[in-house]
Amino acid sequence: MAFTLPDLPYPHDALAAKGMSRETLEYHHDIHHKAYVDNGNKAVAGTEWEGKSVEEIVKGTYQPGAVAQSGIFNNASQHWNHTQFWQWMTPGESKMPGELERALVDAFGSVEDFKTQFNSQGVAQFGSGWVWLVRDTDGSLRITKTENGVNPLCFGQTALLGCDVWEHSYYIDFRNRRPAYLANFLDNLVNWEKVAEAL
Repeated sequence: MAFTLPDLPYPHDALAAKGMSRETLEYHHDIHHKAYVDNGNKAVAGTEWEGKSVEEIVKGTYQPGAVAQSGIFNNASQHWNHTQFWQWMTPGESKMPGELERALVDAFGSVEDFKTQFNSQGVAQFGSGWVWLVRDTDGSLRITKTENGVNPLCFGQTALLGCDVWEHSYYIDFRNRRPAYLANFLDNLVNWEKVAEAL
């Protein structure tokens, strides 16, 4: 199936009061995400991956241990990552459901410890990439980081929450202050009900 750019689940200015400006979303969604969609459709045209789902393409084209991934993988994975990313944020108030809170406490000691570890992993990702809360293949919750567009699908994990730490996600609003961007994401932007659904 062809890649299509999903609409944002809220207006472009809906997150501005919570630290993500209209300008950021216009660049990030309308330009960067659209480029992954357009380039992904060009890359898969005429290949064995044409007509496959995004998930199938990501899993099938990932090259473990490779320094650089193929253009098909890069665009498909970034399309998948961003499609989830928009859903993991909300302009409204989001209270963490009890089931999720208990799972985070069991796995990380406390919600604050989870946030500290998530932030630290995101800051530690050298260059572009993502930081994730995942359910691992053994059922445990883990915080991981990946380079560029690599995502948990590549490792058989379930992504419960992910944050984009490419500069285009935060440089307009936070300049080079990635730790502040990550802290704001966790404290103000996350749709915890969505995370709990995935759990």
